[in-house]
Amino acid sequence: MARNYWMLVSSLENFRISRELGFTLQGIKHRHRNKAEKMQPGDRIIYYVTGQMKIAGIATITGRYYEDHTLVWRSEKKGEDYPFRFAIEPFILLEESEFVPVQDLVPQMAYTKKWPEAHWRLAFQGNVHLLPESDYLLMEDAIRQAVAARV
Repeated sequence: MARNYWMLVSSLENFRISRELGFTLQGIKHRHRNKAEKMQPGDRIIYYVTGQMKIAGIATITGRYYEDHTLVWRSEKKGEDYPFRFAIEPFILLEESEFVPVQDLVPQMAYTKKWPEAHWRLAFQGNVHLLPESDYLLMEDAIRQAVAARV
């Protein structure tokens, strides 16, 4: 079975909420229904924390998406309740002090080449992005190095 690799752009507050849930549940914004329909058990999610411009960890999708409007995550957009949800499990997660600056990885990433080099941050806007496997592996390696550096 082919696996897809998704980057979820999240505020630190929403990342913390997912952590409080034990990384058992993740929701994505309403406008991403088409992406939710493509997300499958076994796919991986890389968490990118906005504001900090850092990657925070990886989870694995364990169930098909469903719709639920219970408020869990926060949004600045009124009425946004991240309704497309799926079960997940933690794969590799970092403590906040270990988050990896994505800027160090950008020059090696294929996905960011869609934008002018000076505007690489545009690649990390929006809620959900499908990444090439090579970019996922680069990010996973950086996360594993952060874990290995734990004292």
